[in-house]
Amino acid sequence: MSEVIPIIIKILFVFSCFLSLAAFLTWMERKQSALMQDRIGANRADILGFRAIGLFHIIADSLKMFLKEDFVPRRGHKFLHTFAPFISAFCAMAVFLVIPFGDVLKIGDKVYKLQIADINVALLLLLAFMSYGIYGVFFAGISSHNKYGLLGGLRGAAQMLSYEVIMGISLVGMVMISGSLSLREIVLSQNKLLFGFLPAWGIFLQPLAFILFLTAGMAETKRTPFDLPEGESEIIGYFIEYSSMKFGLFFLTDFIEVIVVSALLTVFFFGGWNIPYLTQSGFHFPWGWEIALSPIVVTILQVVAFWFKVFFFCWVQLAIRWTLPRFRYDQLMGTTWKMLLPLAIFNVLITGLFILIF
Repeated sequence: MSEVIPIIIKILFVFSCFLSLAAFLTWMERKQSALMQDRIGANRADILGFRAIGLFHIIADSLKMFLKEDFVPRRGHKFLHTFAPFISAFCAMAVFLVIPFGDVLKIGDKVYKLQIADINVALLLLLAFMSYGIYGVFFAGISSHNKYGLLGGLRGAAQMLSYEVIMGISLVGMVMISGSLSLREIVLSQNKLLFGFLPAWGIFLQPLAFILFLTAGMAETKRTPFDLPEGESEIIGYFIEYSSMKFGLFFLTDFIEVIVVSALLTVFFFGGWNIPYLTQSGFHFPWGWEIALSPIVVTILQVVAFWFKVFFFCWVQLAIRWTLPRFRYDQLMGTTWKMLLPLAIFNVLITGLFILIF
C-alpha cells in the first residue's frame, strides 16, 4: 500500500496540471488571437458582474458542452460514434504516464522519481499511444455516415500516419546520443555542459531534429496550418456530426495534444527539468560563483522549470496557429514524404557519423 499511494499522488498531480492547462489554453488561444488581430477577445461571461478578463468563458464552454443535445446520425454506427472521442482523448492523455516532470523528491529515507512510470522503452510506448490516436479520428469519420466526415477522417488518418513517421525518425538522433529509450535517461544525458558553459540540450546537439519534430508535432495536433482533417471553410471535419460532450472531448483533445507536443519538445530538446548550472546542491556557475540551495528548493525549481518550458511551447504553437495559412492537401503530404522524410534520414546518418568519429 505504501508503494501505491505515491503513484496515485503523482497521477493526480500530473493529470490535474495538464487538464487545467488544457482548459486554460482554450481561453489563452482566444485572447492571444485577439491580441494578434487587435481585438479584445473573450470577455462577456461573468459571475456577479465580475468578468475576470474572460476566464469565466472556460466555465461557460464546459456548461454548454454538457447541456447540449447528444446527437448521433440516424444511419450512423452508434457504438463507434460514441467510442471514437474516448479513444482520441485516452491516447493523448496516456502519453503523460511516461513523461518525467522532475528529477527526484527526497522525503526522509525515501526517494521518489517525479514520473508516473519509468519504463526502459518509454519512447516506444509513447509513439504507440500516439499512433493509436489515429483510430479515434478514423472511426469518427466512418461512423458518422456523412461523406464530409468520412473525407475528414481519411485525411486525418493519412496525415497523422505520415507525420508520425517523421516524429519517430527525428528522435532517433537523441536516442543514439543518450543510448537509451527511457525518457528519464534522455533528460539526464542533457544535464551536462558543452565546452564548459553551454547546456548539452538537444536543441544544440540536434537542431535539425528539433525543427522536424516541431513541424511533425504540430501536424499531429491537426491545427492550422495542418488542419486539413477539420477544414471549417471546406465544410469538412471528422467530427462534423458531433455535438455535446463528445464534440467537447475532440475539442479538448486538440489542446491536450498541444501540451503533449510541448512536453516532448521540452524533454528531448530543452533538457526537461534541467536548469543550466543547477545541481542537487545548488547553482554552480562556470565563472566560479556558487549558490547553495536545499534539495527541496532544487526540486521545486526543476518542476517549475519543466512546466514553464511546456507553457512556452504551448504559446509558440498558438502563435504559429494564428500566423500561417492552411496548406493544400497535396502540399501537406508532399512536404512529408518529399522533404521532411529525407531530412530526417539525413539527420540520423549525420548523427551516426559524428558519434563514430568523435
